[in-house]
Amino acid sequence: MVEEVKESPNFRQRTWEILEAAKPGDETSRIFDMFMFTLIILNVTAVIVGSVKSIEAGYGRALGLFEAFSVAIFTVEYIVRLWAAASQIEFARPVAGRLRFATRPMQIIDLMAILPFYLEFLPIDTRVVRIFRLFRLLRIAKLGRYSKTSRMLARVFTTRKEELVITASVMAVMLILASSFIYYAENEAQPDKFPDIPSSMWWAIVTLTTVGYGDVYPVTTLGKFLAAAIALLGIGMFALPAGILGASFVEEIERHKAGKQCCPHCGEELE
Repeated sequence: MVEEVKESPNFRQRTWEILEAAKPGDETSRIFDMFMFTLIILNVTAVIVGSVKSIEAGYGRALGLFEAFSVAIFTVEYIVRLWAAASQIEFARPVAGRLRFATRPMQIIDLMAILPFYLEFLPIDTRVVRIFRLFRLLRIAKLGRYSKTSRMLARVFTTRKEELVITASVMAVMLILASSFIYYAENEAQPDKFPDIPSSMWWAIVTLTTVGYGDVYPVTTLGKFLAAAIALLGIGMFALPAGILGASFVEEIERHKAGKQCCPHCGEELE
């Protein structure tokens, strides 16, 4: 009987398991995750529909009360996580340990999700308040904590970060070259549209992404030739990261089906 008491986790450890490190088959943790997942979806939906003037006029008070309720839940969750973190060895120190936990990416997202609500009560410029209110949409990033799909996508980015960095570097070089070439080709003919290389970068970006920008386009023969070449290169270059992420996502799904686990930090497969 004594051994059973010693082996049972304390309340703080159990709270940590429910909030942060759920074990397979933990029904309490699963229910909590489902509740938080639903609350986040409803909260973000309320923020979006609240931007519609007619809805805001008719249901503004109800939306405000729902946001206050949501922020209260998110605030309690944030505080309880900080409290329960001390049950882990790496965060065991009362102050330094909790500060270390609070600086983790997901904790920063959690904090940014609730701060805008409280900033509205401070005597600051209303324009600043409106900007901070946009941060309420960061609450959707909290889904990564409760969604297996979001965690899987995060692992995909982690395992392919080197390839993505290389691809981004090549795309940055292409952007600089494209904007420089089109500037020298079109500056004399259209000094108002291509006045300098930084201004030409906007045209280069929309051309590389094959979006196009109707008000700014080359008129010289050399400029048209460069635009065609850049557009074709853009199709190929933007297909690279899509292919890398697509292949990695398929690998992650197959690994998940096989029951293999990966390190959440480096993405390497665990033995």
